[in-house]
This record gives sequence, structure tokens and C-alpha cells, in this order.
Amino acid sequence: MASTAGKVIKCKAAVAWEAGKPLVMEEVDVAPPQKDEVRVKIKFTALCHTDVFFWEAKGQTPVFPRIFGHEAGGIVESVGEGVTDVVPGDHVLPVFTGECKECRHCKSEESNMCDLLRINTDRGVMLADGKSRFSIKGKPIYHFVGTSTFSEYTIVHVGCLAKINPEAPLDKVCILSCGISTGFGATVNVAKPTKGSSVAVFGLGAVGLSACEGARVSGAARIIGIDINPDRFEEARKFGCTDFVNPKEHTKPVQEVIAEMTDGGVDRCLECTGNINAMISAFECVHDGWGVAVLVGVPQKDAVFKTHPLQFLSEKTLKGTFYGNYKPRTDIPRVVDLYMNKGLELEKFITHEVAFADINKAFDLMLSGQGIRCIIRMDD
Repeated sequence: MASTAGKVIKCKAAVAWEAGKPLVMEEVDVAPPQKDEVRVKIKFTALCHTDVFFWEAKGQTPVFPRIFGHEAGGIVESVGEGVTDVVPGDHVLPVFTGECKECRHCKSEESNMCDLLRINTDRGVMLADGKSRFSIKGKPIYHFVGTSTFSEYTIVHVGCLAKINPEAPLDKVCILSCGISTGFGATVNVAKPTKGSSVAVFGLGAVGLSACEGARVSGAARIIGIDINPDRFEEARKFGCTDFVNPKEHTKPVQEVIAEMTDGGVDRCLECTGNINAMISAFECVHDGWGVAVLVGVPQKDAVFKTHPLQFLSEKTLKGTFYGNYKPRTDIPRVVDLYMNKGLELEKFITHEVAFADINKAFDLMLSGQGIRCIIRMDD
């Protein structure tokens, strides 16, 4: 490993040349890490819906050619100037948001929204010099959310790397770098259901199922899954769901259905779809006096949240969360340890696995709604 330090590495990467077109396996040059940067050999990566959303380039600034990928596990190959937190050989999870440990957010126990390293989906270059570390024949290939894990080697700011237990299987814990931590943390860190309580979860994709898992681990007695796809319901039972509601099967608003099921509303609710109507329903379906609704999904940019002020005056609480309120460097290693100590089940989230050469199959699976998480093996 040390022999490549300070040198350009040539490796395979799956490059998105234009929106919505299959990724192309290319040989790319990966420059050495600059100040506060780390070069990581990616061992396993997964496909998250966010990758697909920005690959389709619907409703945001298209940045191409680009290397996507942000759920991954790897091993540090070399480090740039000023990096002391990790050394070559360390096992790490790259994370799409960071923790500089210097700003007001990082120093606050209440926030994980780092001023320096907060997610920026439009930026395709590194912070140090505004340039890309990837190129093909001298032409830059842009980064994605500071991680770009669909490459055998990538460059990541040290503040966006969680150093983890080297005994942890990277093909499992890699999924903690985005969706699973987002949903699980939203439940255990923000909604905080108590043992024996009732929890509703809108949307039973990977994030929603991890929210259900958080409710299960917290000891919730009743976990109601809400989704317009009934095929999701059987899978959700593995994550603790006890009841299911398909809004399409009811003539009345779904919040009224849930209120009737639960004698006035659930104790906690998590919205994991990003649909503005589901967000309103999620808030309105919690019990007055103590109910807490947490918004996890990301809405369209022109969405407007409307509800009657009496919903608040009846002592309901509405909260938002970002990445499950986890600080990447401080907290994610502890989530990995929770999995290692059998306090969190990850295997049931992983429904498919493909070789790196077949990465477009992972996109096909996601687009057809099959499975929860597909692991991509980089060494095959």
C-alpha cells in the first residue's frame, strides 16, 4: 500500500457521462490527497436512492461527467498534509456530510450540521483547491457529495471519514454511512419512543425500514407501517412492523385512519418519503399532549407544509432531522459497535449483491423497486 503514496493511481471507476445513461467502466487517474484529504481503497459500496436521484438529474443542477456513490466501506491508502486522525490501513466509512470538530455546529451537542463539510450536492470538486482529484486523459471527472465511492480509489476530506473497528465486516457496515443511520438515528436520537409506545412510519424503503428497526430496538409495542406499495408489508415484518396501512385503500385521510386505530393517535411518527402530503399526515396523526412527529424525507424544493395552528396548540411536536442527528466521526463508530454487539441487525437490509462490473444491475434493481440494499463488490 505504501508504494503508491504520493503518486497518481490508475484504477477502475464507474463514470456517469450524462443524466440517466448507464454508467461506463473507465480507467481514471486518482491524484494523491492534498491537505486534510485521505485516499481510500473502496472495498464495498452500496447504491442509495440519492445516487439515482442525482444521476437522473431531476430538479437539480446537473454535474457531469461524475462519479457517484456515497454508501461504502474501505481502507485508508494514504493521507495528505495535516491528517492525523487516520493512518494507512485504517478501516473507514466515507460519509456524505462531515464533522470538522471546529465550527459551532460541531461543538454543539445538539447539532451535526457542520458549517464546513455539510452536504453540498452541486459541488463536484474538493474544498482545498476547488479542483477534482479524478481525471481521464487530463480532463476532470467530478466528485459527488465528497465521497464518489463508485471508484476503486477515491479522495475524501478527513472530516467525512468515520474510523471504525477493523473487525467489522465492511460488506455489512458500509450501509451505515447513509440510509440506515439516517432512519435508525431519526428514531433513537430524535423521536425517542419509549418502551411499550406506538410508532407510525410513513414510507417503507430503506430509510423507513431502518426507522422501524429503531422503533423495534427501542421496545415500541406497536409499529405501524404506511406505504402505497403493499408488497413492502411482508418485508417490513422483519423490522418489527405490527400493522400496515395503505392510504389508497381508504376513503378518509390516512391520519384519521391511524387515529382510529390508536385511540387518538400514535406516540411517535416518522415520515420517510419526502412527500409533502405524507409529512402533513405524519404530524396530524400523532396524539395530542405528547405526540412527536419527525420529518426525515427530503421534499421537493417548492413544497409547502400546511397545517392548522391548533395542531401545535394541542401540544404536538414537529421536528426535523439530518442524518439521524449523528456526527459522522464521533457517532458512526459507535453505531458500528452496536452492530458488532448484536444490538442492530444489518443483514436483513442487504437483499442483493453484484460485482463492480455489473453496477448497472444495481440501478435496474433500484428503479424496479426490488430489494432494499444492493452491495457492490469492488474486488471482483
